[in-house]
Amino acid sequence: MDSAAVDRFEASRGRLASLAYRLLGSAADAEDAVQDTFLRWQAADRARIEVPEAWLTKVATNLCLDRLRSAQARHERAAGTWLPEPLLEGDPMLGPADTFEQRESVSLAVLTLLERLSPVERAVYVLREAFAYSHAEIAEILDITESASQQHTHRARIRAATDQRRTPETDLAAARRVVEEFLAAATSGRTERLVALLTDDVTAVSDGAGLAKRLLRYTTRERVATFVRAGFKPTPAKRRLAGGSLAMHIASVNGSPAVLAVVDGRVVGVVAFQVSDGRVASLHGIAAADQLTRLNNAWQRHEPGAPVINAW
Repeated sequence: MDSAAVDRFEASRGRLASLAYRLLGSAADAEDAVQDTFLRWQAADRARIEVPEAWLTKVATNLCLDRLRSAQARHERAAGTWLPEPLLEGDPMLGPADTFEQRESVSLAVLTLLERLSPVERAVYVLREAFAYSHAEIAEILDITESASQQHTHRARIRAATDQRRTPETDLAAARRVVEEFLAAATSGRTERLVALLTDDVTAVSDGAGLAKRLLRYTTRERVATFVRAGFKPTPAKRRLAGGSLAMHIASVNGSPAVLAVVDGRVVGVVAFQVSDGRVASLHGIAAADQLTRLNNAWQRHEPGAPVINAW
């Protein structure tokens, strides 16, 4: 393949990776899908491709759909068993991020919600909400009618509105202050203050320190506060499981403030927060090691600053 064809593909690589990540919820799978798209591009009769960007988008999207359908058929991605891979601020896969809808589409809350949609509904939602494709363009990409694209979008939005309250965008600095106060309450045993920092319809989802076969879900302020208080209470057993004494850092993960548990420079757990009107609306806890590989690689290149808790 000539260098011009390679350059043409590389110009689209970042956009394709961001699309694939939103569709698959996994950076590793997204990279594989983009590489498979490159192989298709390499083998294609490129002289017959009128709009390379549209062709690449179609191929990448449908490769992701094939992966989603295959995983569902093997019951590897059944809703309720899997959380998306968290990414540290600055990761190119988080782009584009020019609009609120684009930033919201990559939050852990929305990516978790997308697991409840069918593969086609998920693709339509991502293409429409995150990349602003028209229904005519989506119909061409997915080989469906414009009417079907509109119907899938409508159903996906209804599901999103039903499963998750849409919260207004919050200033990250203000949200960080809420998380700092929340962490102080969680680690000190001030349960009443912890409950006060939660919205009435708060939800918490966790992979059970990477050990649970199904996700752990909690609702109501009291149950979430009890779960959080137990999770953030230090014990010798937890330190042994983590590999040592932890430092707690606050960083931005998928566009939201998050607490990172770090042992000897290695991230062993992430709790991401959705903040609304000065209170915590949802929490997503991820500690499975294979879900933290890319974030850990980014953390090694990151200047984390002082931890909010030095030795937990």
